[in-house]
Amino acid sequence: MTELTTTALAFVQHRMRAMGQWLNGLALEWFLTGLTLVALVVGWLLERNGVAGWPLFMAYTVAFVAGGSLALINGLTLLWKEHQLDVDLLMVAAALGAAYIGHPAEGAVLLFLFSLSNALQTYALDRNRRAIEALLDLRPPVATVRQGEAWVTRPVEEVQVGQIILVRPGERFPLDGVVLQGTSEVDQAPITGESTPVLKEPGAQVFAGTVNGTGALEVRVTRRVEDTTLAKIVRLVEEAQATKAVTQRRLEAFEQKYATFVLLGAVVIAAALPALLGYAFEEAFYKAMLWLVVASPCALVISTPASILAALAHAARRGVLIKGGVYLEHLADLKAVALDKTGTLTSGKPRLTHFEPLVEGTARDALLRQIAALEAHSEHPVAQAIVRAAQEQGLTWEDPEQVQAIPGRGVEGEVEGMRLWVGNLRLFRERGVNPPPALQDRLAELEAQGQTAVLAYAPEGGQWLALIAVADALRPAAREAVAQLKALGVRVVMLTGDNERVAASIAAQAGVDEFVANLLPQDKVTAVERLVAKYGPTAMVGDGVNDAPALAKATVGIAMGGAGTDVALETADVVLMGDDLKMLPYTMRLARKARRVITQNIAFALGMIVVLVVSAFVADLPLTLGVLGHEGSTVIVVLNGLRLLRSGA
Repeated sequence: MTELTTTALAFVQHRMRAMGQWLNGLALEWFLTGLTLVALVVGWLLERNGVAGWPLFMAYTVAFVAGGSLALINGLTLLWKEHQLDVDLLMVAAALGAAYIGHPAEGAVLLFLFSLSNALQTYALDRNRRAIEALLDLRPPVATVRQGEAWVTRPVEEVQVGQIILVRPGERFPLDGVVLQGTSEVDQAPITGESTPVLKEPGAQVFAGTVNGTGALEVRVTRRVEDTTLAKIVRLVEEAQATKAVTQRRLEAFEQKYATFVLLGAVVIAAALPALLGYAFEEAFYKAMLWLVVASPCALVISTPASILAALAHAARRGVLIKGGVYLEHLADLKAVALDKTGTLTSGKPRLTHFEPLVEGTARDALLRQIAALEAHSEHPVAQAIVRAAQEQGLTWEDPEQVQAIPGRGVEGEVEGMRLWVGNLRLFRERGVNPPPALQDRLAELEAQGQTAVLAYAPEGGQWLALIAVADALRPAAREAVAQLKALGVRVVMLTGDNERVAASIAAQAGVDEFVANLLPQDKVTAVERLVAKYGPTAMVGDGVNDAPALAKATVGIAMGGAGTDVALETADVVLMGDDLKMLPYTMRLARKARRVITQNIAFALGMIVVLVVSAFVADLPLTLGVLGHEGSTVIVVLNGLRLLRSGA
């Protein structure tokens, strides 16, 4: 019996889908809604002209079948497979009950308005999906690919990694890649949300869906069409929309209990009014059907997902990926934000500002070459600044031996037969080696200027070889972003592995409330835990790679500059695709606005239920007006939620 029933339901659903295809693409819901209206009008005209019998019966039968078939199938499927009672069955039961007591017209009106409401909801919520899928339309269907000495047009699906494509002025990039030849400014707004074009030169990364400026670019493809950053954005947002917020899950759990309560209430009303108050059965049954309509929680259940999906879609179009409604709710509750210094508050690309050999007669270039050979094996921004400076001066080197990067301290190894240590004071003090007081004073002087200073040391000869300093500039938008966060009532804290002096200088420039310095990567986790305990829900903002443990420990982990960075896209709860720190306060404002809209929707939906229920039993509200109030409130909360799709935060 179970298999037979399941097969029957599947067959009916299959025939419905086939019918929708037969209608040449016209949406099945809209078709059935229109058919319900036509049949309802025909039935009403027949009644007005005194026509009864089979014509009238057939008109209302068509109205009931067209208006209630989808709801009945969906309701029975949910009841059979998941043992859950939903609003669809309540509405169908109310319509059939109205017909049973001789009010087929009101039952048909109920089904028409219910069908119309569902069609409007489907259309409205589908706008969220189409808003995201529209991103894929940004990607050209074909690419101009080099084939030998010629350029040929190929579908993007056929282009392989490593092939060379040509992007002419004004064209969109069909795939992700790296620029080989040419210079141009590129509009990256669809991916990163950046408002101004970005200069692209050989070696720069470009993304599918972005728009080329005035120069032709030759690009080596780095990702196939299904692996582009654009495709990943769409996939992640679709997954996020399937992730339910806490409020949504609670409302859905409430719906099951409440729907059962409504159904049992209808039975009690139909039985109790005749027995206790002397109502006629027909009148009591009518009241029971009215109760089914006005007490149903349609608007309440749809109030949250409509708002959350709209907010997620709006954020994605601005270059912010929020991986689910639960993180949107957490963003609205934040009391503190921890900002990593390097790469978040600062540009993350420090420049060499001071290089001072400490041994008289030492050739500067030779010493810089040796130190750069070691630092080339470190990922730290200070090391990268030293390597860039050496490369800009045309220096080259061979690979050193026994190289070891020491996180949060420095690097050591053997270069040209000499053992070298390069690092901060912590490295040397932990090894029992202290610089002379005069050298420590020079370090302090540089650090007081906001520079990060390191030393080069030869342990075998006990010689201090060089004093090196680099400086990382504050992002142009950092101070404004911090000010906006503070205006939202959020405590802003900077976390850094730099020393107190450098941290204090950057913190003063950025305007943060407080800072914590001298942190190793594992120390940032402890720092985030303390912030959560002290202030409450806390976000950690970092690069999504080095800060992964701290991102995971925070209430919300936010990665900066995630465009093209797989680790950032996969690990963080929220990804700011561009490097614009001002998108952080924007995202928080959007989350708070979404929470306000959800609160408005829930309050309105509950208020309408109370008003309709009271009116039904105090003011003799007719079923038709009950249906209008019920379905109208559902449409209103959906449209209110969809405001988040257009309005900025």
